[in-house]
Amino acid sequence: MNLWLWRSRWMAFFHDILWIPLALVLAFWVRFNLESIPSSNQSGMWSMLFVCLVVQTTSFWLFHLYRGIWRFASIPDLLRIMRAVSVGVLISFAVLFIWLRLEAIPRSVMLLYPMFLLMGLSIPRLLYRWLKDHHMGFAGKQGKRTLIIGAGQAGELLLRDLLKHEDYMPVGMLDDDERKHGMEIHGVRVLAKLDELEKYIRVLSVDMVILAIPSASHTTLQQLMQVCSLHSISCRILPTLSELEGAKVTVGQLRDMRIEDLLGRAEIQLDDFEVNSFLEAKCVLVTGAGGSIGSELCRQILAFQPSQLLMFDHGEFNLYSIDQELSGKHDAVISILGDMRDESRMRWVFETWHPDVVFNAAAYKHVPLVEGNPAEGVKTNVLGTCQLADIAVDYNCHKFVQVSTDKAVNPANVMGASKRAAEIYCQNLNQRQPKTAFITTRFGNVLGSAGSVVPLFKKQIEHGGPVTVTHPDMTRYFMTIPEAVSLILQAGSMGSGGEIFVLDMGSPMKITDLAEQMIHLSGLQLGKDIEIQFTGLRPGEKMYEELFHKQEALVTTTHPKIMLSGSRDVNWNDLQDMLRRLQAACVAREVESVKVLLKELVPEFVANKCSDDIAEQGKVLH
Repeated sequence: MNLWLWRSRWMAFFHDILWIPLALVLAFWVRFNLESIPSSNQSGMWSMLFVCLVVQTTSFWLFHLYRGIWRFASIPDLLRIMRAVSVGVLISFAVLFIWLRLEAIPRSVMLLYPMFLLMGLSIPRLLYRWLKDHHMGFAGKQGKRTLIIGAGQAGELLLRDLLKHEDYMPVGMLDDDERKHGMEIHGVRVLAKLDELEKYIRVLSVDMVILAIPSASHTTLQQLMQVCSLHSISCRILPTLSELEGAKVTVGQLRDMRIEDLLGRAEIQLDDFEVNSFLEAKCVLVTGAGGSIGSELCRQILAFQPSQLLMFDHGEFNLYSIDQELSGKHDAVISILGDMRDESRMRWVFETWHPDVVFNAAAYKHVPLVEGNPAEGVKTNVLGTCQLADIAVDYNCHKFVQVSTDKAVNPANVMGASKRAAEIYCQNLNQRQPKTAFITTRFGNVLGSAGSVVPLFKKQIEHGGPVTVTHPDMTRYFMTIPEAVSLILQAGSMGSGGEIFVLDMGSPMKITDLAEQMIHLSGLQLGKDIEIQFTGLRPGEKMYEELFHKQEALVTTTHPKIMLSGSRDVNWNDLQDMLRRLQAACVAREVESVKVLLKELVPEFVANKCSDDIAEQGKVLH
């Protein structure tokens, strides 16, 4: 125990002892109408003082009145004082009754004494706290009354730092470990379990809740968000253990809760040995490296020590951003600007570095935009991918991992059909040559990616709404970007060629529910501060997505989060002929021919009515 805490506790103890005779004298004095105490009653008063000093002092210690610090006096402190006084008074009067039969002690004193003692012990504590909270009456910045969830190591480190900042005033801690209840950490009491969060928000007039459990479950996060939203108070959390990366826990690391935190999905466990064997000391090419998935691929690949990481993208700023982030971490990071559809550029890349592994994350992914620009979408997603796959075979690339989408299943739009066509090509090319193993990974939406609803909703919320949702029953599969990329790496290491790995996306989520949660996370109330507006389906949009076709029988793999889908064989000569015609139609900007050929290549492609209406209105760009 430090000197300051030791001194504070002894000062509090002597203060409480002093109030025993003061309360007793006041009780007798009031009893006799503020006049002198008769000599016949003074003997009773002295006897009572002797007993009360012994019993009441012992009661103070037994009820742990000195674990607390006056600076943070609160309701639990007052309850503890009431119990200590009540028990002490009952025992004192019992002793006095047995010893003196309460002779010379007026009965009214038995009521006045505990009342004055309670006031003497409680009021100075509350007054001291009030003065401290209001900076001794001078104008100043009052810190937010903060309740901390988690009294473990992270909570202790965070609390220590919070006490140094005037912006925060910790008023208590909650923890599910009952052994910690009643204990104090740096003068702040561990009050109860997390289940009592709502109660203590009201009792302590909390302004902010901070979650100091980096390993907290999604259930805990959801419970926390619901309670804080209900009471319209802000909630901040510490980053996860993986985000902390061993860094010291400080106030500066606190962040707002994100929608990714509420997904309710267990952390992905990678087979590091298998992925390490797949990538270590290999030359790895990532196309679309500046995008959401591509950039995360680069980050995670780098952790497995490739001999070279080739980051390829046609977007200058996006490539610059990931280059700035990673180039200082590894000498072998190389950024290459170019268009994957440019055959001479891609052949130069393969001729120069001879990549062992290719992750093709380059694609046009925004459904309405590709629907309005079908020729460009097909040129990249189909023709560009097929060309890249052929070049990988020519240069004896070991593995080619194609990043696909759930929109490739029973596609209702050009984007989904183009990605399905790329899947078919890679699978069938795999069967025709022994050099390169072609592996496809298929998954749904990723939260926070470019073009996803999360940035759109966030911007709409910042501008006061309304938040626009196409349909109240619209559902989508969601996963976080790091989670999706981890499974892509795992699938790439598992595949031997020709597989379509379907990533376990959990249960689909209503877009309306997503919008409501984001509104709550922003501290706003749906219907009061902001509205949700339904706008109708967009071009090429489906009400729900599927992860596999009904003819693709899924089978399990060695990884619980990855399933294997069956492949579909096509006539290779017919496929080549269709691709030649598709290329000619794209060059000529014959949009209808592009769709017809895409339909021929992907028979399950059925454009929705919204897409047909757009085409009829002449809104399709060539």
